[in-house]
Amino acid sequence: MQETKHISSLQNQLIKKVLLLKEKSRERKKTGLFVLEGLLELQLAIGAQYKIETILYCTDILENANENAILKSFTSEELISVSLDVYKKIAYRDTTEGIIAIAKSKDHQLSTLKFETKNPLVLIAEAPEKPGNIGALLRTADAANLDAVLIANPKTDLYNPNIIRSSVGCLFSRNVKMGSTTEIISYLKKEGFQIFCAALSASKDYTTVDFKEPTAIVVGTEHSGLSDEWLENSTQNIIIPMEGKIDSMNVSVSAAILIFEAKRQRKINK
Repeated sequence: MQETKHISSLQNQLIKKVLLLKEKSRERKKTGLFVLEGLLELQLAIGAQYKIETILYCTDILENANENAILKSFTSEELISVSLDVYKKIAYRDTTEGIIAIAKSKDHQLSTLKFETKNPLVLIAEAPEKPGNIGALLRTADAANLDAVLIANPKTDLYNPNIIRSSVGCLFSRNVKMGSTTEIISYLKKEGFQIFCAALSASKDYTTVDFKEPTAIVVGTEHSGLSDEWLENSTQNIIIPMEGKIDSMNVSVSAAILIFEAKRQRKINK
């Protein structure tokens, strides 16, 4: 891969394009492009067969690393070096490895969902808004090696830089699809999934239910929980018993507890 040019001007059109893609969801959706930052994130994206269009790197930051080996491991249409001032302008994080890329987004429609296992375990999050929560859910899903993460009634652009950052690139390592609540419920029923909804009403202790069949664990927002549509179509509502003064936890923490109980049961069942 050959370097094509060096950019030192903040007024360069490519730099303006990077900033626009970082800041505007509308631009990301219109172009089908997004910006990612960091070596791990880039490696995960390439491993997931994302098309990398441009890589921008800063030698002032990479000089303590094996720069040539790093750059030779990537492929893109363009490889461009940028000055430190330019990199600081386009970088999203204070601590980064000196590499930013422009990549092509993927199709996350529910109709493209496919499983590699016969007994899938999936996480569903209804209408999550906070990028940090979405990123944390994706990290949990990656840690548990879930078969899919489904976002019902999405409120946030999946390629928001905050989601990529907070997921530490797990957006790329997981099978992530989106659809309406109605569409996802219809799909789950058609495919024979158990639907376990995290809810306060008509619930059983999560340790007393059987997660060993094809299972969807469904979580809502901390503020409003799940919609009636989910609760009406739930195989069983489940709850994590609380022993303190409050009746809820961060959604990613709750999801992790439920998911790893399901994993524990499935491991015993093997």
